[in-house]
Amino acid sequence: MTQAPLRLLMFNLMTDVNDPVLGFTTAWIQELAKHCVCIDVITMYQGELDLPEHVQVFSAGREKGLSKPRRMLNFYRHLVHLISRNHYDVCFAHMMPLFAGLGGPLLKLRGIDTVLWYTHRQKSSQLKLGMQMSWRVVTAVSSSFPYKTDKLRVIGHGIDTNFFAPNPQHAQAITPPNVIQVARLASIKHQDTTIQAIAGTDAQLTIVGDVQPNYPTPYRRELEALVSEYHLEDRVTFTGDLNAQAVRDAYHQATLAVNMSPVGLFDKAALESMACGIPTIVANPEFAELMGDYVELLTVKSPQDVDGLQARINQLLALSDAERRAIGVVLRDNVAKRYSLSHLTQQLVSVLQTGEILA
Repeated sequence: MTQAPLRLLMFNLMTDVNDPVLGFTTAWIQELAKHCVCIDVITMYQGELDLPEHVQVFSAGREKGLSKPRRMLNFYRHLVHLISRNHYDVCFAHMMPLFAGLGGPLLKLRGIDTVLWYTHRQKSSQLKLGMQMSWRVVTAVSSSFPYKTDKLRVIGHGIDTNFFAPNPQHAQAITPPNVIQVARLASIKHQDTTIQAIAGTDAQLTIVGDVQPNYPTPYRRELEALVSEYHLEDRVTFTGDLNAQAVRDAYHQATLAVNMSPVGLFDKAALESMACGIPTIVANPEFAELMGDYVELLTVKSPQDVDGLQARINQLLALSDAERRAIGVVLRDNVAKRYSLSHLTQQLVSVLQTGEILA
């Protein structure tokens, strides 16, 4: 395999700078582009693009409402067109085990290895096939990939710490104190725990996120009913989905952040709030390495630990603004060292080139 700069083929689920969940992939592609002669992206969905000139995007057409058979046909049409006309050093499939599996045989015939990124607890036949067709699999932490395989390489997350940064104009404590939770509305994210915990504090709660499109769920209605049950209508705000800039602005108006994702969901939202210098309470113990001397203060024993979360919120609110800032400095510094976008990209490029992470 050639060394950088690479000629990269990329499979991406959604390429849209404004998407509230996957908009971050634009920053990833921009950073990867610094190490590549060219990047050709085949994406399931194409929205607004903000990419360098040597990056081209080809869509399967989900944004046009095309059926699954037509999207599959478009995928193969783009893939055959590209690999018949271009030489690629490697293919990177970001959260696209489907494309890795479908395209694997053709890529192998052309001598193109595939590296699959996947970070989720969900098992599926698509993932099994994508893993089988891939040379290497990369993920954020070992628990965020649901199968055991010798192909797995753990490379961390990639947070744009230049973008997710503390508010330089934040000079005074926020009154009343505001707790923020950023996540899609889903039972696995346990916003219900946070709502119940807030009832025993003096804080406001801002819940950023919404249910996934085309995924019917009563969970939002359950959360709204819980707010009514605890008489918190004037203290809990549901913002719905926000783009990255609006999320960052919301962090800048927060006193504390909460992330109740369980083990196996090493949630990048928690890393983003930490990068903004916000004390962040988590349920996943894998964040402990980032917390220095504040592990006990910033963790609860489980995502359902209402009493523990309430106690942690009250303990943090009892601190001075300066003391909370000191916690935020530790969190941001450690995220910047371990999970910055530039660090992730260096590790990813190493795997794309050699199959191994940097020492």
